[in-house]
Amino acid sequence: MTLVVDSSVILAAMLDERSGGALYEPGQLLNLSVVNLAEVHTDLVERGSSVEDVNSFFPRLPLRIRAFRDVDAERTGRLRAVTRHLGLSLGDRACLSLAKLTNLPVLTADQRWAELDIGVEVRLIRERS
Repeated sequence: MTLVVDSSVILAAMLDERSGGALYEPGQLLNLSVVNLAEVHTDLVERGSSVEDVNSFFPRLPLRIRAFRDVDAERTGRLRAVTRHLGLSLGDRACLSLAKLTNLPVLTADQRWAELDIGVEVRLIRERS
């Protein structure tokens, strides 16, 4: 199964959260926007990890880092109007934009995304509370 993965899923796995195991399902091919890669680096470096620690995690995953180009910026910007009520970040919208572009389901820990109706299949790694 090919999916787009949100930074929240990568972080859950790297922080050894129980729900992070969703990242390791057999047969998955994961797509990650470079914007979300920056989010992962930012979060983990703020927690005291080194860039090297973060980078050493990625080769273990069936992960394809996807570029963020001018057309991606436009699509991501257009999502602001329909996601504002949920307070989604630039990274959130970049991830959703990639899922929409590739017509792939998106895997996230962010339960707010289940409320979206933007033509993207949202799969949650945590049960709704």
